Amino acid sequence: MSYVLDSSALLSGKDLLLDDMYCTPEVLREVRGKGPTTQLLSMIETKVEVRSPTEEAIAEISELAEKTGDSKRLSPTDVGVLALALDLGATILTDDYSIQNVANEMGLSYRGLSFPDIDKMIEWGYRCKGCGKYFDEWKKECPICGSQIRTTPKATSHISSASSDKNE
Repeated sequence: MSYVLDSSALLSGKDLLLDDMYCTPEVLREVRGKGPTTQLLSMIETKVEVRSPTEEAIAEISELAEKTGDSKRLSPTDVGVLALALDLGATILTDDYSIQNVANEMGLSYRGLSFPDIDKMIEWGYRCKGCGKYFDEWKKECPICGSQIRTTPKATSHISSASSDKNE
């Protein structure tokens, strides 16, 4: 089985004794920016293949993240992790709930390392911090009162415990 690791998986300190591990160049850049141990760098250099996802997979993930409302919660690095998993048909190792949310919607398998996997699928909406108005689309600031807009759960649905290991 193949695994795509996000930054939290690599920085977790857990021994990742898995075959076929991958990460994106952006994940590697994030990990290097955190001052990794020599052991971690050695493990990455010898056991993790660094690959970039296809533009098609990035576009597909970005489009779905817009529909679920996760687009403002995912970094470009997160989108790359999801896209690479889509390209490879791999399981994502992540504790990031937004990555898990989109992975679940895409039918990609995922597994947390330090925290439990998500048990609810969340569709995100947007709400003004000041006046409380809800919006279906992201806005930098509220057109009514000028306050900051925050993501907020719009709808949730239960995920069966087997959903996170779809490919296993």
